[in-house]
Amino acid sequence: MSRSTADSASSVTLPTPKERRRLREALALSEEQVAEAMGVTKATVRSWETGRSAPRGRKREAYAKLLGSFEPDGPPSTENPAESSASPGGAEKPAASEKPAASEKPPAAGKPAKPRPPSPVRAQAPAPPADVRPKAAAKRAAKPPKAPSPAPAPARRADPRPQERLKPVAAEAPAPEPVRPAAPGLPAVPGLTPEEAFDALYAHAAPGLVHQTYLLSGRRRLSREAVEYAFHHAWQHWPEVAVDPDPVGWVRATAYEYALSPWHRLRRAHKHPDAPPTEANRRALLTALLELPPPYRRTVLLYDGLGLDLPETAAETEASTPAAANRLLHARTVLGKRVPELAEPEALHRRLSALVTEAPTATLPAARAVRTGSERRTRTWTRAVLGVTAVLIGVTGFTAATAPTRYIPVNAPGETVNGVPVRGGPQKLRPEDVELRDRLRAEPNPGPERLVPTAE
Repeated sequence: MSRSTADSASSVTLPTPKERRRLREALALSEEQVAEAMGVTKATVRSWETGRSAPRGRKREAYAKLLGSFEPDGPPSTENPAESSASPGGAEKPAASEKPAASEKPPAAGKPAKPRPPSPVRAQAPAPPADVRPKAAAKRAAKPPKAPSPAPAPARRADPRPQERLKPVAAEAPAPEPVRPAAPGLPAVPGLTPEEAFDALYAHAAPGLVHQTYLLSGRRRLSREAVEYAFHHAWQHWPEVAVDPDPVGWVRATAYEYALSPWHRLRRAHKHPDAPPTEANRRALLTALLELPPPYRRTVLLYDGLGLDLPETAAETEASTPAAANRLLHARTVLGKRVPELAEPEALHRRLSALVTEAPTATLPAARAVRTGSERRTRTWTRAVLGVTAVLIGVTGFTAATAPTRYIPVNAPGETVNGVPVRGGPQKLRPEDVELRDRLRAEPNPGPERLVPTAE
């Protein structure tokens, strides 16, 4: 691949990560199928759709063609390719079936024809590059022009018939739906330092996130702890959060995951939810929400409470769009049975939106205290890791210094088994045998005198 070809392939414009996921699901393609077609792994395709990375070179152009968003370079031509043919020199030849219009009169005999200005509709085909063959140029010119991409749909109101739109899907992805207005993000203000940008994000999103986390967990203390943890994590990864297109969504996902962790049930302070509110309507809705499994609870709050569209809800909950649709249908059915006045999706959408937009009453620490707490926590963990590493290095060095340099086998003494003496060599005397031997050697023989035979 030449340098000019690589540069042109790298200049291909790709859709946004969320749009890539939506286009793939609209084509009823799975991540495995896209990975096999592109010659990459499934994790690479997932990173392309989450925005962590982007394809380059020829893969970028092939990925754009696969999603149907590839537009070739060069000025757009509005001429009907069936009425003209491209030549290697780029000259335009009129078709044989073309007839002059009725309003145009042929020039009189003997008079030179007046030159006509170029038609605004028929634009001259651009000359192909020198390295393109004539047949390839003709085939490229014979292709029909790509239809312009449709304009983005305006923000919609709540769907009056979501039960028909969100049908459970087994193998085919649902049709793309109009984009719903998402939660307002933090406007980018140039010239801010990282500390000022973090403080602005904290002041903008922290109170609302505490209230949303309380609706998910039913525990006020845990909701404040989850939001503080999320902003601690965001300050530790601030270079990543600062360039994220939706920093509020980044922090929200971290806070939701921390609040819905099942390990909090082992803590005595968070074992049971707080007392429900005194109002009957709020108490019934919050009780019904807490009875749902955590993934279903999170899906219905994001879609009907915050107003995210279905692909964004699926991306934030790390599920496919059909799975998010099925979770939403199940959550609506359960909430409709628990609270009959919320059986209609419109009524549930209005009630959850009102709950989410309520003015929060939680008291949070200052943004500077959160930043300093995150830095102090990072220093503490860093020192702990360094200390444990130093202890392991010291123990390893001491063991290496005191360990023997060669192996010395141990000769175990033989033992009598079932009366069978030890094989080979004299047996080792027991303590009582040693005592008897010493006594016999020390005392004289008390027996009768022996007769010693003499030779005659």
